[in-house]
Amino acid sequence: MAIRRQAHDNKHIDPSTIDSESEGILPGVMDVGEFALLSMVGASRVFNECVRRIGRIAVRDASVLIEGETGSGKEMAARAIHYLGSRRDHPFIPVNCGAIPDTLIEAEFFGHGRGAFTDAREARAGLIAQAQGGTLFLDEIDALSAKAQVSLLRFLQDQTYRPVGRDVELKADVRIIAATNKTLAELAKGDRFRGDLLYRLNILYLYIPPLREREGDPELLAQHFLRHYAKKYKLPSKRFTPETLGWIRTHDWPGNVRELENTVHREFLLCEGEEIHFSLAANEHAHDVTGNEPVAALCPELDFKSAKAKAIEEFERAYVLHMLSVAHGNISAAARLAKKERRAFGKLLKKYGINRAQF
Repeated sequence: MAIRRQAHDNKHIDPSTIDSESEGILPGVMDVGEFALLSMVGASRVFNECVRRIGRIAVRDASVLIEGETGSGKEMAARAIHYLGSRRDHPFIPVNCGAIPDTLIEAEFFGHGRGAFTDAREARAGLIAQAQGGTLFLDEIDALSAKAQVSLLRFLQDQTYRPVGRDVELKADVRIIAATNKTLAELAKGDRFRGDLLYRLNILYLYIPPLREREGDPELLAQHFLRHYAKKYKLPSKRFTPETLGWIRTHDWPGNVRELENTVHREFLLCEGEEIHFSLAANEHAHDVTGNEPVAALCPELDFKSAKAKAIEEFERAYVLHMLSVAHGNISAAARLAKKERRAFGKLLKKYGINRAQF
């Protein structure tokens, strides 16, 4: 799902700054909420159903739980919900729950007074105070520790909190939107997430479909990203070969929209002509590099030292093939991508008998 990010204090967007080709941007000045929806690229049935649900959720001012695979666009959907709702003129504060140390969770959420703990030289407002009147977006909510879940649950019960090191109890007016790439109901069954917190969060629910379920959308998104990066880098427009478009349509895209965007971004920058051709070998070797155990590790007749050496050889060969495929056989470009000297990279080609001409 593609939504361009906007600062929370922007009430209106000037359409003259938007690449509106094929995206149905309406003339005139629109608010951020309208822009958010219009900037979402897709035409599939499941995508349109998701967009309609976002519109319905946005005008119901209650907690929201968003579930979907990594890279599918959960934060972008959360932003659309915020900017289409009544809180659009107030802050949208995103936070990655997995990045907050457990020892600082209460100080991060609720703030702290001066001298509340070591290094607390001055009072500091927490995330909830920063989001006052607006939306607090809790990404990777499943990463919260048991202690953090209790703290959040207490706040959700009546939206009151006490900053660390202070005796005063404060009241907040904040909408909570939580997101996860897991299924919280399953985690709750296994006692890995609090059921009572799940019920507090899951008042309104949104599922973001993965790209493989959005028939026809990968091609639309790829064309959208192609125009975006041509404009961003002020370079001539390029086009995909028919074979590449066919591959884009049929690929599973396990990394979803994020993977597709990164792929188009990379290929646009490395392509020297007017036509962009994705190398199937590049993607196959990328899978080899990031896949499960190397073949050598599964050979019981090899001792540890021999298996390790063979696994390293397999990795090096697959990695070099992948970089050459991405760079279309350009050794210097492949070496730069690998962050290796060209001479050292060339030795690896010679070591494994790789001919750059095949790319």
